[in-house]
Amino acid sequence: MPREVLRPGRICVITRGRDKGKKCIVVAPAEDTSVLITGPKELNGVKRGRKNILHLMPLPETVKIRVNSKDETILAAVEQSGLKEFMGERLKIEDTG
Repeated sequence: MPREVLRPGRICVITRGRDKGKKCIVVAPAEDTSVLITGPKELNGVKRGRKNILHLMPLPETVKIRVNSKDETILAAVEQSGLKEFMGERLKIEDTG
């Protein structure tokens, strides 16, 4: 997946780990193979942290935010764009291996 797809504001689904199936928002690029993400925690339980880009599946939806925005700002942007219920839904992801 090209790194350009994972710009701040992109909504993704987490495909591995304890938050598998939950949606998150890219906040900032972190390193070569990771990005900083958040749920925000108040919305769907995903804490702010670093994730490998191979563990994320980008969705076509985006939220207008700046790089390194605070969770309160991101939550307001999600509510303004009408994606609050969408972000709270959890997807069922089956293991392939």
